[in-house]
Amino acid sequence: MDKQLLRYLGKFKKDTFLTPVFVFVEALLEVMIPFFMTSLIDNGIEKGDVGHTTRLGLLLLVFALASLVMGIFSARYSSRASAGYAHNLRQALFHKVQEFSFANIDKFSTASIVTRITTDVSNIQMSFMMTLRIALRSPFMMLTSLFFAFRTNAKLAWIYVAAIPVLAFVLIYITTHAHPFFRKVFQTYDKLNNVVQENLHGIRVVKSFVRKDHEIEKFHNVSEEVYTLFKKAEKMTSYNMPAMQLIIYTCILLAAWFGSRLITAGNMTTGELYTSIAYANMILSGLMMLSMIFVMITMSQTSIQRVKEILNEESTIRNPENPVTEVKDGSITFENVGFSYYGTDEKLCLKDVNIDIKSGQTIGIIGGTGSSKSTLVQLIPRLYDATKGSVKVGGVDVRDYDIETLRESVAMVLQKNELFSGTIKTNLRWGNKNATDEELIEACKLACADEFISQMPDGYDTRIERGGTNVSGGQKQRLCIARALLKKPKILILDDSTSAVDVATESSIRAGFRSYIPETTKLIIAQRISSVQDADMIIVMDNGLVNGIGTHDELMASNEIYKEVYYSQQKGGKE
Repeated sequence: MDKQLLRYLGKFKKDTFLTPVFVFVEALLEVMIPFFMTSLIDNGIEKGDVGHTTRLGLLLLVFALASLVMGIFSARYSSRASAGYAHNLRQALFHKVQEFSFANIDKFSTASIVTRITTDVSNIQMSFMMTLRIALRSPFMMLTSLFFAFRTNAKLAWIYVAAIPVLAFVLIYITTHAHPFFRKVFQTYDKLNNVVQENLHGIRVVKSFVRKDHEIEKFHNVSEEVYTLFKKAEKMTSYNMPAMQLIIYTCILLAAWFGSRLITAGNMTTGELYTSIAYANMILSGLMMLSMIFVMITMSQTSIQRVKEILNEESTIRNPENPVTEVKDGSITFENVGFSYYGTDEKLCLKDVNIDIKSGQTIGIIGGTGSSKSTLVQLIPRLYDATKGSVKVGGVDVRDYDIETLRESVAMVLQKNELFSGTIKTNLRWGNKNATDEELIEACKLACADEFISQMPDGYDTRIERGGTNVSGGQKQRLCIARALLKKPKILILDDSTSAVDVATESSIRAGFRSYIPETTKLIIAQRISSVQDADMIIVMDNGLVNGIGTHDELMASNEIYKEVYYSQQKGGKE
């Protein structure tokens, strides 16, 4: 098992330590039973000594019961250790993912991260449990059995020694050829999870466009790929059992044949032959169990590598050594900002952005699809870092702030609104976990959400399904706006987050902003000119560049893109 991952044993180190102790005692007791069987057969049964037979029979019964008890304890402690280890590993992975920037998540993909936290950790858990019990037990039993086999009859013991290299060769051949297939299998699992997640998330679109057959075919293709790879891997590992059994039974037959000749010659007793065959079984069965462990470890090696990739990944966004822990105000400055999702100066989607926003201003941002409006505002709370130049909040470069401090001062209502499973109240308190019921209602009234919440059977205790699937798009947007208002941030960013509400409702929401958070800097990304027309300043974006900055009247007089959008919306494209 990987040393780096063993750090996550935590409080289950004791269980991990005790498991091999019980395993060793259990194995030792099992190995001792054939040793005493020699005397029981030769001196008890064959000589008709009932007393000797009874005494050894009771002793062997005690050994068997003690071995059973040790086995129960080893199973109990190994289960606790492996389950606890998997629990800690999943916790560590989830905690690590929470530290990731958007760039890190983009690198792995959501489906791949889910597979690593679930399937891969389960593989590691199973491998760890089998390692604790069988990987330690098998070598110990093999060595002790071999020792007693030589003590019983050295000539027969050499048969078992000769079989070990053959078994080892078969084992190495199978594991080396199976490993590449298992590695590909888990990569394909990522694709399978992605197809399932995508389908379930967009199930309404699938049904509305009658694309059920297309989605079934897509799932079938990926599932077939997993099946084909698993079949190849399992086909390779399936040779393990028959090969091992062939060698074991061959050894036992040879031992029986040579043993019978030795008995006939008077060089061996019946009890010694029984004991030799019993030890042969233990030695070769131990090797067979060890081969199964190697197959399991072969599978888990890929999972270990994939889990370590997450744990070793460094977030592209980290706190500085001495972070600033207070945001002075909501002023924002972009100085020669350039940004690329690739982290290089090539393929910049934002270029030479210079903007100065005063605290408390309302800023509108207009631009066509793909003009990098959302990318621009995501640099403010450091969801991404600028590739070139600097973004300042409150006069301080955002990279100098403590990340939590910065993000506590910025509230975002993203283009893709997200609600979580729970009640309306629990969702709203994401903005302020200590908010009173009165504060929740006030925020919802300002966001024009109270009107539909009050009509629900359970009001604010109404349960929201995962992703907010049981509320409409407009209702979801208003709940997310209310959640952001409860935060009372220094900067509020609305990324096209009123697109699903009517113009009158949107106007009421903007009026609520002015009365509830007058000192908060408000950035409103919108497609409708009416959404930003009364803003203090409007920024026109075009292909990653700032095409124009000014008030509505100033842009109408000087900016062709703004005028074109305005006339297309207000006058059907006619000036």
